[in-house]
Amino acid sequence: MTAWWRDAVIYQVYVRSFADGDADGVGDLIGVRDRLPYLAGLGVDAIWLTPFYPSPMKDFGYDVADYRDVDPLFGTLADAKALIDEAHGHGLRVIVDVVPNHTSSEHPWFQEALRGEHRDRYIFRDEPNDWESIFGGPAWTQVEDGQWYLHLFDPSQPDLNWDNPEVRAEFESVLRFWLDLGVDGFRVDVAHGMVKPAGLPDVGRPGHSRLIGAEPVPFFDNDGVHEIHRAWRRVLDSYPGDRIGVAEAWAPTSERLARYVRPDELHQAFNFHFLFAPWDAAALRRVIDESLATAGSVGAPSTWVLSNHDVKRHVTRYGSLARGRAAALLTLALPGSAYVYQGEELGLPEVLDLPDHVLCDPQRLRDPDSGRDGCRVPIPWTRESGWSDPWLPIPDDWAELSVAAQQEDPGSTLELYRRALRLRPALRGDLVWHDSPEGTLVFSRGDVVCAVNLTGEPADLRVDGELLIASDEPGAPDSAAWWKVKWLP
Repeated sequence: MTAWWRDAVIYQVYVRSFADGDADGVGDLIGVRDRLPYLAGLGVDAIWLTPFYPSPMKDFGYDVADYRDVDPLFGTLADAKALIDEAHGHGLRVIVDVVPNHTSSEHPWFQEALRGEHRDRYIFRDEPNDWESIFGGPAWTQVEDGQWYLHLFDPSQPDLNWDNPEVRAEFESVLRFWLDLGVDGFRVDVAHGMVKPAGLPDVGRPGHSRLIGAEPVPFFDNDGVHEIHRAWRRVLDSYPGDRIGVAEAWAPTSERLARYVRPDELHQAFNFHFLFAPWDAAALRRVIDESLATAGSVGAPSTWVLSNHDVKRHVTRYGSLARGRAAALLTLALPGSAYVYQGEELGLPEVLDLPDHVLCDPQRLRDPDSGRDGCRVPIPWTRESGWSDPWLPIPDDWAELSVAAQQEDPGSTLELYRRALRLRPALRGDLVWHDSPEGTLVFSRGDVVCAVNLTGEPADLRVDGELLIASDEPGAPDSAAWWKVKWLP
């Protein structure tokens, strides 16, 4: 029997923007729990929850002060347990974020380090090197006694020293805590970042953040991270029920990325090469072929991601809702595991005109145009939004994109996702490409053909078979369709 995660559809819940259970304007675990019937009805297999741990929220939960509790903003540990249990009752598995590269500067460990105690849990040195923070500026901050500590992200997120056995033991204990509570796996934040090279060599040139994922940099993707992931895999395998680890890993090549999902390491890794591919048939085909080949070379499934809480929503990135709908059918037809970011099933665009006074993403320190607030605007549940004074304002014109507005509309993007997710189990087997006009993609899996027109002009993509689903009229500009056929061997 195929393990569930090999072809799962996993729905990302950005907790503070998903659903508000206590009417304070911030999403929470009770809100997620209340919306489990919606998620089950959508047809996904699992939900991934972004961090809900106690945190000063300098990076919206990715600065963790306590890995074994729930921030009061989001609820209680009892709420987390109830959510996990009820999700299982709906047939949904639950994946939670774990943030191992760094803690909050308010974590008790770092407070001890500032007092000079157990400082080797973090990375301190007498003189900084030339490393830059992903969020802009130097990656080092000086403390009162003159030493400097490393933070590859915000100064409130000091990097842990993974050469210290105490750090490794602590995180294995954290994993077991949540596994004992019933979670089905972990999305590992910055899975490529924990281990730093001996001597912390300089990069030697500025603009480090632009190099990530494009070429080797000394602070990411060091071979030592794989020993950690192998240890974590042993922890996961010691529990029943196919518990999984998912790597958020940036690597300069697909071959380097595949190392994170070898049989004794993590189960999946996010496919950023696919996420950032342009709306172009040749480019997408290259990325799809490369992804399938490299993941397959280590026996892992490919993953397919269009949007998440860190990037511009794909409807805006690709340039239209028509392309966003077609991309969804393309993605859900591919072999492997697909991720759906909350709101993409509604066709939500990026919000590009948020007022300056509500912008709060620390990434804007590096580049005012690169902030992630616009993809984190709360989900509109009703035409009136369904929120009480949401932490980021919901545009008035999202009323027609709300769940309530799309619920009973057979032509809505929400219904397109629901139908595609119901049909997806019919797609089985390897991907086989078929000849098609320039600017289009046609492939089959089993007896289902997926035909995608990525051009701005109509294309002859008629297929001899039963039309299962289409984002628009088959062959229309920027459209996709699935057909059930009898003529394939």
